[in-house]
Amino acid sequence: MPGSCHDVTYLRQSSLWKRMHSQQQHLLFDRGQYLLDDLGYTSGERLVAAFRNAGDDKDKTDFNTCIAHVQIANEHCIGILKSRWHSLKEVWTQLKNGAENQYLVRWVRCCILLHNFLNRQKDDWTEADGSIELETESELQIPAPPTPPLDEHAMIARGHR
Repeated sequence: MPGSCHDVTYLRQSSLWKRMHSQQQHLLFDRGQYLLDDLGYTSGERLVAAFRNAGDDKDKTDFNTCIAHVQIANEHCIGILKSRWHSLKEVWTQLKNGAENQYLVRWVRCCILLHNFLNRQKDDWTEADGSIELETESELQIPAPPTPPLDEHAMIARGHR
C-alpha cells in the first residue's frame, strides 16, 4: 500500500476486512465475538465502534466506557511490545509499496510471536528490562527490506551482465 494511510483505509484494504465481509467470517469469530474499535470506523455485523454522540444517554456512555477499557488494554499491549522490541518504536509511517507493507507486517508479527513464545517459556523479562539504553540509534530501527534481485533485463539496462 503506497504511502501512509488512515487506519480505516488500511482496514478496508486488508484481508481481515475481506474475510469479515465474506462467507469466511465464521472462521474469524465465534458467536458473540466482535472486533471493537474507536470512532474512526463504521459499525457493522462484526465491527462495533463507540457511539459518536453518547450525550446524556447512560447506556451509550456505559458502552463507550467499556470499549475505552478494551482500548486501554490494547494500547498497554502495544506498549509492552515496544518496550520489549525496541525496533517497534521506530516503525515506518511512510510505506513506498506493498512489499514494504508486507515486510513491516511480517516484522511486527515476528515480534508478537517471539513475545508470546518467550512468555510461554516462562522468560523472566519485565517491562523494566525494556528501559535499557541502546548503544546506537540503529539498534532501534527495523532494517530496510531486502532489495529484490534484478531480473536480466534490469541488469542489462544498468550495464551489468
